[in-house]
Amino acid sequence: MKIMFKVFSLFIVFSLSAEELELGAALPLADVKMTDISGENISLNDAKGDSGLLVIFTCNTCPWVIAWENRYIELANIYKSKGVGMIAVNSNEKQFDSVESMEEMKLHAEEKGYNFYYTMDPGSNLAHKFGATRTPHVFLFNNKDKLVYRGAIDDNARKPKKIENT
Repeated sequence: MKIMFKVFSLFIVFSLSAEELELGAALPLADVKMTDISGENISLNDAKGDSGLLVIFTCNTCPWVIAWENRYIELANIYKSKGVGMIAVNSNEKQFDSVESMEEMKLHAEEKGYNFYYTMDPGSNLAHKFGATRTPHVFLFNNKDKLVYRGAIDDNARKPKKIENT
């Protein structure tokens, strides 16, 4: 009986876990407002450019984010020149009272020179809807709000000069 309970429990846990958005999926929760480091309430629709939207689930402290985040500015500049908006979303709710607080997000963004929206995702609702399970986790939507890419920024977090696929 205990084994059946454990198997059933595992089944429930895995079936409730968020599934990553499928390519071609519509932009979810596009009108939900999140607080940006500027103090403004911003939605994904507000952040969109005429040609689409790049959403990066990120935080201040993840080692993988730290390895990749110096490329965020470059990404923002490249996509902005193509009419694509960019928004970084911090869904690390367990740390919102400490290293991921709004004040720490502001300091971090200023230190790094962020030139894009950086918002807090209370309850991780947006992350769950996207199926974002790691940071950084990138989702690119076209001008019709359809998902055209999801995954990593590129294929080499630690050595940008050795990037083969972006």
